[in-house]
Amino acid sequence: MKVLFSLILFSFLGMPLYSGQSPEKEQWDQQGLSEEYHGHVEERKEAPYKQIQLLAINDFHGQLNVTRQVNDRPAGRADFLAAYLRKRAAENENTILLHVGDMIGASPPISAFLRDEPTIEFLNRTGFDIGTIGNHEFDRGVDELLRLLSGGSPSATKNYSGSLFPWISANVISQKSGKPILPPYKILNASGIPIGFIGVIMKDAPAISAPNSVKGLIFTDEAEAINKYAHILKKQGVRAIVVLAHVPGESKPNGEQASGQLIDLAHLVDDEVDIIFGAHSHTYLNSVVDGKLLVQAYSYGTAFSEVDIEMDPKTKDIVRKHAEIVNVFQEDIQPANDITELIERYEKKVEPIVNRYIGTAAMPITAEQNRSGESALGNLIADSQRAAMNTDLAFINPGGIRADIDAGRVTWGNLYVVLPFSNQLVKMNLTGSQIRDILNQQWQPNTTRILQVSGFTYSWNDRQPAGEKIKDIYLPDGTKHHSNKIYSVTVNTYLADGGDNFTVFRKGTNRESGPSDVDALADYIQNSAQPFSSAIDGRIKRID
Repeated sequence: MKVLFSLILFSFLGMPLYSGQSPEKEQWDQQGLSEEYHGHVEERKEAPYKQIQLLAINDFHGQLNVTRQVNDRPAGRADFLAAYLRKRAAENENTILLHVGDMIGASPPISAFLRDEPTIEFLNRTGFDIGTIGNHEFDRGVDELLRLLSGGSPSATKNYSGSLFPWISANVISQKSGKPILPPYKILNASGIPIGFIGVIMKDAPAISAPNSVKGLIFTDEAEAINKYAHILKKQGVRAIVVLAHVPGESKPNGEQASGQLIDLAHLVDDEVDIIFGAHSHTYLNSVVDGKLLVQAYSYGTAFSEVDIEMDPKTKDIVRKHAEIVNVFQEDIQPANDITELIERYEKKVEPIVNRYIGTAAMPITAEQNRSGESALGNLIADSQRAAMNTDLAFINPGGIRADIDAGRVTWGNLYVVLPFSNQLVKMNLTGSQIRDILNQQWQPNTTRILQVSGFTYSWNDRQPAGEKIKDIYLPDGTKHHSNKIYSVTVNTYLADGGDNFTVFRKGTNRESGPSDVDALADYIQNSAQPFSSAIDGRIKRID
């Protein structure tokens, strides 16, 4: 009877006759069961987004021991830059240090005299993880670039082993092999998540390089190269893609009015690309274009960019990104001791040459151009080159002047910082008609480059069409130059080979080589009355 009652009771309550545990226990296990509409969330995230930091520099140009003024405050220098980067890296174990090219070239003597090996050692010691090439990496030619990266001979420093981190470039192709001269991309892992890095350089780099330095190389379209390797990365399951692009761009501090080739590039590349680091223009850039974060941090080690990203470990994609451009003000940090020691060691090696006294400048002599395009320093250098080769005329490309001359004691090292490319001087003959054509080549599709000149004056009118902007050209005696007359001309090897698209110089005849541009300037100053000076004197006149 008791059994029958129990069966009836269990049946009435809807409970199983046997569940392997006591009815009381099973009943208590059912307590508190609810659905999402009761306010209970069933699914919970097991891990947050991963915080990763990218620290980047661009256009360093071997400025190991150079302090510059930014907003009237001392900034830059390699030991201070290293201290900043290491401090930021210590705040996040998932940090990647990278650079965007022009680490070398146009370097001061401490680096240039030693084949830029000290700069590579600085990057190694600081802990860089990856980088790309800029146009100045080709200043001594592709063979020397590859030697510098691999650590081959001949070496200028003891126990030089090359770069300890990879350099990538997707759009510089060997004409001989048909393959990129460097790995086109590299995958780095941060907190277990793969990030793909692709390197490119502006395709028009040959136009601003000495032709012999890029001989045998093909520079392909940047967007096509990026998209090609972005596709390959995606096939490998990489969803976070960062491009290191030695391509110019700039923006306002608030990110607005972004402009330049890098902005155009951002619209053309795969939307899987998340971040593009820019370079070359030495400008500020921090802007989002077409969903891509674009960044450039000035130049010369006076600033760096910090890009903080958040990555979803499930999708392996970047879900948030934010950039800050940080100035390297020296007063805000103590320099890195090991880098200071590196600087002092290499300064001693070049000290005998660098500290040689040349003259005394009566006042600062700057490369700042006036409205017409003339500068006091440009005049001084052009005069020195015309005197060294004893020619009628002289021309110098403004991009070859990399610093000013300060008032006071001037050493050979100071002059080398002004003219750091060690260009030889070249004497040639050109007709008056060719000279007019050269001056008209100053106006090019994307830029204007006003040559600094000696031995003549001229006027130009920007309202005239391309090829017709040059008006009157006068010689020092006040007579006009003649189209059919032949004039002797001095230029540096860069211009002689048609650099900066001044192709008419290639037609120069009866060529003769001379001293280096810096030696010519040193000799000219030493033979000048002291203290020496230079001024804008109306050689170039703009007509409104």
